[in-house]
Amino acid sequence: MAYDFIAIGDTVTDAFIRIKEASVHCTINRERCEICMRFADKIPYEDVWVIPAVGNSANSAVSASRLGLKSALVTDLGGDYFGEECFQALKKEKVGTEFINIHHKQKTNYHYVLWYEDDRTILIKHEEYSYKLPDIGEPKWVYLSSMAENSLEFHGEIEKYLNSHQEIKLAFQPGTFQMKFGKEKLAGLYKRADLFICNTEEARRILKTKETDVKKLMQMIVELGPKIVVITDGPKGAYALDGSDAWFMPPYPDPKSPYERTGAGDAFSSTFTAALAQGKSVPEALSWAPINSMSVVQYVGAREGLLTQAKIEEYLKKAPPDYKPKKI
Repeated sequence: MAYDFIAIGDTVTDAFIRIKEASVHCTINRERCEICMRFADKIPYEDVWVIPAVGNSANSAVSASRLGLKSALVTDLGGDYFGEECFQALKKEKVGTEFINIHHKQKTNYHYVLWYEDDRTILIKHEEYSYKLPDIGEPKWVYLSSMAENSLEFHGEIEKYLNSHQEIKLAFQPGTFQMKFGKEKLAGLYKRADLFICNTEEARRILKTKETDVKKLMQMIVELGPKIVVITDGPKGAYALDGSDAWFMPPYPDPKSPYERTGAGDAFSSTFTAALAQGKSVPEALSWAPINSMSVVQYVGAREGLLTQAKIEEYLKKAPPDYKPKKI
């Protein structure tokens, strides 16, 4: 099948644990916050939800599918109950599964999400699979995101494939270990990227800078090679730089206070990419993306609130007058 959108990255099962008794302590400027609970004690929790087939790339593959693109996922699963559950969940979402590699003697990635108030702290563990890139053909877009610490060599394999298929566009949304690899080790992928997306904190981490001006951060990332750079700034909004043009996009108004924030960034990034894949301009993509983020945070987990294109367009029609991209 000729795919519009193929995501590459790890898939996980998320177990959400709703915490009742905790406190959060932050620095004065809230650059760093810590969640605190009693040590060596029994701490009651409110509830738990177990959600399979999530993770940056899996979320994005599902998002693209719901938005009407032919979507598939290159990922690795264990040969256990959770792996089968993830596989079936992806099939149900009409995500192509022929590029999924099952490791019968290994576990499926399983993360614990400590959910307190409207935000979360995630305990992550990526299984060390033996990564191998299948023949994915020539999709319109490849969406690359989070993988395990042992995946550096695999990134070289992806870069080689993309360089031999120049017609494929690359969207790169780096995960934890991809940022730890450093921009030097992944220089070829930064240079190859048609679209690069991260948040403000991640941009500073990647660039090893304390710069707070988002426009300057975008320009610094453009110098690494990406053609379009998008930096999100949580509830403050998002920014995009396309060559010489830069835009700011305010968030879409929440219909009510956010319930749980996991997956908001993936919803934004994948929706922005999907909009470009459908021929939308950068400003148009900027107007789509916050709507899916707004919807996702009204539900538990990264998948339930993902919208169809018809729903995105419905929200656009009733958007307030100031909900539009502004040149900066």
